[in-house]
Amino acid sequence: MLHYLVSIYFIIIFVITSLVFLPIAVFLRVFTGWFDRRLAILHMFSCFWGSCYTWLSPIWSVAITGHENVDRKKAYVMACNHQSMLDILIIYRIFLHFKWVAKASLFKIPVIGWNMWLNRYVKIERSSMKSQRKMLRQCAENIRKGSSIMIFPEGTRSRNGELRHFKEGAFLIALQQKTDIVPMVLDGSAMALPEKGFIPRRSQRVYLHILPPVPYETVKDMGVRQVSEYIHSIVAAELARMRDN
Repeated sequence: MLHYLVSIYFIIIFVITSLVFLPIAVFLRVFTGWFDRRLAILHMFSCFWGSCYTWLSPIWSVAITGHENVDRKKAYVMACNHQSMLDILIIYRIFLHFKWVAKASLFKIPVIGWNMWLNRYVKIERSSMKSQRKMLRQCAENIRKGSSIMIFPEGTRSRNGELRHFKEGAFLIALQQKTDIVPMVLDGSAMALPEKGFIPRRSQRVYLHILPPVPYETVKDMGVRQVSEYIHSIVAAELARMRDN
């Protein structure tokens, strides 16, 4: 019963914040977009907006470490494991500038998708080679303009919290653009929300650790599959370490 009450609470918070924050997001896009070509101001506001849901949560707490490992002035390919829909809100709390790479269906969700469109995040239809090629071009353009790219290389949420196979797209981008890769490791969110649905499972503490960048020089002589496996091994080792502590 308590979980359903918490769900109603979140619905109320979502409606209120959407009514207040969406017009602000539109305002920022219209009145800052002409000089802020990367839409960094709008993205920072989106980070604040997304963070509000975990800040105001009565059942979830978040611990984020590793901010010192990244240079805010550099553009990276950022790759994080994926356990639940809550991950998106957690990652917003790092308040670093990036463009999400997300499946196209998310852009159709009212409010959430509209804000993604306003931010010019990158969408992809995984079943379409044309969409994949367009995604690679857009990511390359964003990196050249100084925006990091944020990707869940598993491609979809883990069903049990265990690390899945990494797809190659993120690492192809890094190799083509000669960009450092920032592995990020998240744990706990699978126990906070189910794989499908938005009814909270239980009170939960979620951890996110930003690892030091893997320099392009380290992976430049590897094939994309090797890079994918290498980053997977780094994330897997850190996830195991976090669970042992």
